[in-house]
Amino acid sequence: MERQRRLIPGTLWPAIVRRTGHALSCGALRPIDTQQSVIDSGGIRFLVRRVSSLTRKEQQREQARKLQTAKHPQANPFLPYEPDLFVADISDTHLALLNKFNVIDHHLLIVTREFEPQEALLDLADFEALLACMAEFDGIGFYNAGTQAGASQPHKHLQIVPLPLGEADPSVPVEPLLGAEDGMADLPFRHAFARFHADDLARADAPKLALSRYRTLLDAADIGALEIDRACCHATPYNLLVTRRWMLLVPRSQERVEGVSVNALGFAGSLFVRDAAQLDVIERLGPMTVLERVALPANP
Repeated sequence: MERQRRLIPGTLWPAIVRRTGHALSCGALRPIDTQQSVIDSGGIRFLVRRVSSLTRKEQQREQARKLQTAKHPQANPFLPYEPDLFVADISDTHLALLNKFNVIDHHLLIVTREFEPQEALLDLADFEALLACMAEFDGIGFYNAGTQAGASQPHKHLQIVPLPLGEADPSVPVEPLLGAEDGMADLPFRHAFARFHADDLARADAPKLALSRYRTLLDAADIGALEIDRACCHATPYNLLVTRRWMLLVPRSQERVEGVSVNALGFAGSLFVRDAAQLDVIERLGPMTVLERVALPANP
């Protein structure tokens, strides 16, 4: 009998917890010590985690770059994926894996079964998979669209982590600046923002609605599109954040500032550093200035 390839409602969170325990016991996941600081900047109480695993992850990424030659193409950890990290089949097009380098507990990767480039624009199947996961637990989904937006793997994958991101309210630190009903939030860099109504993501056509909102944000942020190897890709790298309440898109100008790498969660108010020197950079510049430097400037 063919294996069920669609997520059964009510099963994802138990599967995440069960697979996390298994992956920790067999070494597929490694316990990570983090030291958390809170830095007030630009009206946000930023969470800054000092994470030793970032050094290991960056070393692995650099090693992969060096191996990427005609004779040694870059390894793809999603094809085949590590069985001990497999959580669930989400759909015919996507599956869920634990993030091997999890900084936040129960960090889930939503991965396409077949190879698609991380530069590709999101489609209906992506939102069907993301919203299927978001219906199972309150989380924040995100997409790092390209290496300049913090993506470390070339295979298309969205990500989701449980909320709250920290121990204090709000559950997403950036939310105090997202007071607008729609359009622009109160952020000092280029972005596009939209709210969901209370029952929007419970509708049968929720993935189509989310896709429509996403395309509206792409246009509003002047992302643009181009074709690469027959795939429709972004012309400007960007980060996308999605909760049950809103969607935020931020175009990127660069991946890091003074050595500090920023991915989508930075724009949620959660930054990661690998050592005391990087923490000093964030404290000296201020987290909001770090975000301004890696994002495109606001439209005049």
